[in-house]
Amino acid sequence: MTVGTRLCPDASEMNLPNRLTIGRLFLTVAFVICLTVSFPLHHTFALVLFITAAVTDYVDGEIARRYALITDFGKLMDPLVDKVMTASGFICLVPLGAIPAWVAIVIISREFLVTGLRLLAGSKGRLLAAERIGKHKTSWQIATIIFFLCLLSFWEMTSNGASRETVGTSRDWSDLLWSYGGWLVSGIAVALTLYSGISYIWKNRAVIETD
Repeated sequence: MTVGTRLCPDASEMNLPNRLTIGRLFLTVAFVICLTVSFPLHHTFALVLFITAAVTDYVDGEIARRYALITDFGKLMDPLVDKVMTASGFICLVPLGAIPAWVAIVIISREFLVTGLRLLAGSKGRLLAAERIGKHKTSWQIATIIFFLCLLSFWEMTSNGASRETVGTSRDWSDLLWSYGGWLVSGIAVALTLYSGISYIWKNRAVIETD
């Protein structure tokens, strides 16, 4: 199977893990809509959708490995959809005041660079495997997004949909958690993102150095 056909899998490749991967993409779209369109409990719906998408990320990989259902389509689309999911989460959190724009830029830039390196390696007939630190990075990024979504949902459900800015004026424990806890979790996410990206590029620098 060529690279060009992997984006359009045949019936034999549309197994359960790959269906879950495609489902995660649609969940991500719905999640973005919930965060960008205002309606009752929209932050809570976004939280539920994102957690569901994160669970499918774990489940599809476990099923694929346990029952030997790994396909070319899955190898390509699973990490790609993961990146779309996390990038969407961080981008949507910026206008909500959860993280500064530079945090989202750093995280997304890392994904572009690593993906570009893998494409370059693929053009030279090499396959660059994912590393454990990269999986830890993704897990922490997901945890960071869920952290902020949980607080947004909490304020929404306890304050009749009041905005973060309105609730934050009281400087209660949840607002302090948003401010200081938010800096902590997002700081760790950025640190892991930078470390994993630099480490990955350095270990595979031969791909760049060779013609």
